[in-house]
Amino acid sequence: MNTQQSQQVVAADYDDGDCLYFEDCVPPGPHDQPLTWRQVETLLRSAPDWSLEGVALERVMAFKSFREAMAFVNRVADLAEAQGHHPDISVSYRTVRLSLTTHKIGGLSRNDFILAAKIDRMAAEGVRRS
Repeated sequence: MNTQQSQQVVAADYDDGDCLYFEDCVPPGPHDQPLTWRQVETLLRSAPDWSLEGVALERVMAFKSFREAMAFVNRVADLAEAQGHHPDISVSYRTVRLSLTTHKIGGLSRNDFILAAKIDRMAAEGVRRS
């Protein structure tokens, strides 16, 4: 299966964020296209804490302190490096805004939903540890 085919897997088969969590991001190929609206709509069901903003997934998170917010941002940065897929991150005191899109293809790819699932799991684990 080439990169484009792997990106175009029928989204209905993967509407559970737990499944996406176990996948790894794959660099987009030169012929890959953004997900269709139908695929985005299906995958978005697996990311209830994320919203669609134009051609990006966004999530805003509030933390107890600036230090806690920055610790989370650093964990996201480590994850992004390991996955080779990097969110736009904005920090304002105790608030973190994450934005995911695949710049190379000018829209959303499966990678955005994979990274969202991994970030969601990381956030949930952080809450349980607190």
